[in-house]
Amino acid sequence: MATTCLASGVAFLIPRLHQDGMSLPAASVLASAPMVGMVATTLLWGWALDRVGERTILVLSLSLTVAATVATTAASALHAPAWALWIGLFAAGAVAASTNGASGRIVVGWFPAHQRGTAMGIRQMAQPLGVGVTGLTVPVLAQRFGTTAGFVVFVVVAVVALVATVLWIVDPPHPDSPTESGGTNPYRRGSFLVRVHAVSVLLVIPQVALWTFVPAWLIIARHWPPLQVGIAVTATQVVAALGRIVAGRWSDAWGSRMRPIRIIAAAATLLMAALAATDAINSPVAVLVMVAASIVVVADNGLAFTAIAEYAGPAWSGRGLAIQNTSQYIASAASVPLIAAVIDGHGYAWAYALCALPPLIGLALVPRDPR
Repeated sequence: MATTCLASGVAFLIPRLHQDGMSLPAASVLASAPMVGMVATTLLWGWALDRVGERTILVLSLSLTVAATVATTAASALHAPAWALWIGLFAAGAVAASTNGASGRIVVGWFPAHQRGTAMGIRQMAQPLGVGVTGLTVPVLAQRFGTTAGFVVFVVVAVVALVATVLWIVDPPHPDSPTESGGTNPYRRGSFLVRVHAVSVLLVIPQVALWTFVPAWLIIARHWPPLQVGIAVTATQVVAALGRIVAGRWSDAWGSRMRPIRIIAAAATLLMAALAATDAINSPVAVLVMVAASIVVVADNGLAFTAIAEYAGPAWSGRGLAIQNTSQYIASAASVPLIAAVIDGHGYAWAYALCALPPLIGLALVPRDPR
């Protein structure tokens, strides 16, 4: 949740930054800074996880995250220029980037195969709940007290995550022999992992579009008050979090990670197209479609994570999950400014329509489950 709050929470500052005179594309570049930081270091964290273990890496990573978010908050309080805030957010993202891979390895290490989908779904709840927490707090605090108050939320969440890690995280047992650990490079066994990465990259684009721009859409384009937006976003993300558990349980019951992903990709395509159409005619139904789309577009993440960790094995899961995260971070960081430019030039409906294309392409790339 700490990483998600940082990666997605800055987007909730966009309305206040826009109000203070920053253009939407410029504010979006600032919001993408944590993602860029994560791109820079996730592979290194994955390599470290495969060699050091989860608990040690998490404690180090979250300690550095607390320091970086405190420094960024202080810079904001001192009215530092936007480039200084970008550097602070970049650094915070860079040091926080271990958490997704580490927590994924912990789940796969402690749970048997027939329970992993459900367990990973519970773990993946942290992402929409993180968006919900920041959605309920950051825009309201920023509107009332300024952007620095919004940055304080990231500090608090990082501190809570660090304390929880120190108190409760225990490394799962790891096999000792090369045979048991699956030490051979899983990328040489076929195209399964590469295709899962590609599908995940395509499916993350509508996800990041909704996470980043829905608050601004509701506040600026639809004139909702920030508190109402925060409540709506939080409620939506709570349901989305539960949806990830349902998707995980569904995959356990079917004995398949890929078949549910295929259905999710099809549903995401239809819902993003419907959102574009309803927003183009300024229909109030667009808000309901946005809620449905926000729930569906995040449902695949836990399934892909589980499939990658299972296929890669303990000796390679850190690097496999790091490649997964890095590719998604690159797609997210690159797509946010592009989507912002489309919104700035042509409006939200066109942006939503374009975001229906990636899951449609991903639908054709979903691989079969490995035997």
